[in-house]
Amino acid sequence: MSRIIETDKAPKAIGPYSQAVVAGGFVYTSGQIAINPESGNVETERIEAQTEQVCKNIKELLSASGSGIEKVVKTTCFLKNMEDFAAFNEVYKKYFVSNPARSCVAVAELPKNVLVEIDTIAEV
Repeated sequence: MSRIIETDKAPKAIGPYSQAVVAGGFVYTSGQIAINPESGNVETERIEAQTEQVCKNIKELLSASGSGIEKVVKTTCFLKNMEDFAAFNEVYKKYFVSNPARSCVAVAELPKNVLVEIDTIAEV
């Protein structure tokens, strides 16, 4: 049986989906973008600061689910521009120290015209 996760410490879902779902001993987070949950806005245009906000949002979702960022086993990362790859990695590696499996792809566009989106799968 699955359990829907909701928290005010991460951005609200802006469509017909859940912030995260716990099922089968894992938590699956929806893709997180650089929205500050307090203001509801994207507050920076720099890849480093956007990645930082995305990682903070993921940490809050994982915490609300009873998991943690150290329990992440897989990430999927979407970058608007692969030229940001090195700068993105510098922030990413501060959070995902357990080196989970990862896919990272460039996409033409992301919601709210952000530069990065990350979703995760973590053990609960």
